[in-house]
Amino acid sequence: MKKILRVILLCSLFATTTFAQQQQQRQPLPAEQEIPLKYGADHLGKRHDAAMQKFRDNRLGAFIHWGLYAIPGGEWNGKVYNGAAEWLKSWAKVPADEWMKLMEQWNPEKFNAKTWAKMAKKMGVKYVKITTKHHEGFCLWPSKYSRYTVAQTPHKRDVLGEMVKAYNDEGIDVHFYFSVMDWSNPDYRYDIKSKEDEVAFARFLEFTDNQLKELATRYPTVKDFWFDGTWDASIKKNGWWTAHAERMLKEMLPGVTVNSRLRADDYGKRHFDSNGHLMGDYESGYERRLPHPVKDLKVTRWDWEAVMTVPENQWGYHKDWSISYVKTPLEVLERIVHAVSMGGNMVVNFGPQPDGDFRAEEKNLAEAIGKWMQRYGECIYGCDYAGWEKQSWGYFTRKDKQVYMVVFNPPYSQKLVVKTPKGTKITKAELPDGEEIGVIEIARNEYNVSMPRKQPTEPFVIRLQIEDAASAADKYRDALT
Repeated sequence: MKKILRVILLCSLFATTTFAQQQQQRQPLPAEQEIPLKYGADHLGKRHDAAMQKFRDNRLGAFIHWGLYAIPGGEWNGKVYNGAAEWLKSWAKVPADEWMKLMEQWNPEKFNAKTWAKMAKKMGVKYVKITTKHHEGFCLWPSKYSRYTVAQTPHKRDVLGEMVKAYNDEGIDVHFYFSVMDWSNPDYRYDIKSKEDEVAFARFLEFTDNQLKELATRYPTVKDFWFDGTWDASIKKNGWWTAHAERMLKEMLPGVTVNSRLRADDYGKRHFDSNGHLMGDYESGYERRLPHPVKDLKVTRWDWEAVMTVPENQWGYHKDWSISYVKTPLEVLERIVHAVSMGGNMVVNFGPQPDGDFRAEEKNLAEAIGKWMQRYGECIYGCDYAGWEKQSWGYFTRKDKQVYMVVFNPPYSQKLVVKTPKGTKITKAELPDGEEIGVIEIARNEYNVSMPRKQPTEPFVIRLQIEDAASAADKYRDALT
């Protein structure tokens, strides 16, 4: 028993130490302590150009994970693997040549890009991230640099091009997911340990450059590149290339955004460089998790985006969702609000079936989120971190002189406590339909906001009108203790 306790204690200590080290790396060094970097952050702080502001204002996105992995759906040779379906090739140790034979079955007869785009529009998403190429190396566009593309399948159609047009026609921005790691390419290396590795990986980086240029040229309306598969030592040892790739795309597509997951600096530091500055335009380290709403407020200093699955451990289509916990629409909704309340974006993932349709659970989720967004979306789009003390009933978001209370946990007291920053006064409280809500000042910078007259049956929003730096005389006296 003592041995078990000792192991638990050591594991806990390791986890705490690792977390502390990660947090320390995120803190920028004092200017006088910074070290020279060729491939570190190319700008400090948030971007404030129109394209970045649009990315920020959109707030809600959808992710599409679609590739050959949808065909087996987590099952290989009669065995179902519980791990993420898009990693099935790795779980089942399938050779690349054998895996790519799945292309012979790629014929999604129910795929209709317009239907997909209308579903996203109805859900209320403002942008969609599409897996142009996942780790398996199969391209959803007819790349002239690879034989593993949609053009070489029975379906033959450029599904990526169809999606770009359909989503754009619905007013939805398109972002490209792109995996640098490519299991189909013999020149890819997990590490560089010899001259031969170095030569092969140089060929691979040239191949990757060509595919990125191809995507930027074929689909010039793309607004963002979301890189993945960049954690291997081979990439960390080639930080120059990550900086080059970012610059190349931004020269080809002025205003395009690039996530932090691409980048490595001179010393192999990822996301944040060796001086603690964010690389890329927004942090993309929040995968299936969110920052703590009180302890991690430092994230409000930079732009960030979270991505989440609906079943806990599945991005691509898996035949059996019962093998992991599946989030309800309300749980997904709360994660969306949580992210926006801390100045972040949220992207909800969908894994289309091999026939090109979505499973019923995903359609129901999109519809439920869409209905709520249609009624309360003003607390999401264009909103940011409010800077108000977090309360147990829910979250705050802010847009100009309006602060939104997004209530998930109504108190038994029927009074919603609100504590404002010093000098901030609440002048009015109302529901989105204009119904006025009672608000009473109960102490210095503290208010009770009443519940709506009709008891809500879903998370609801109260819009507060505020005055900052109010100059009213302080009528409260501190307690003498």
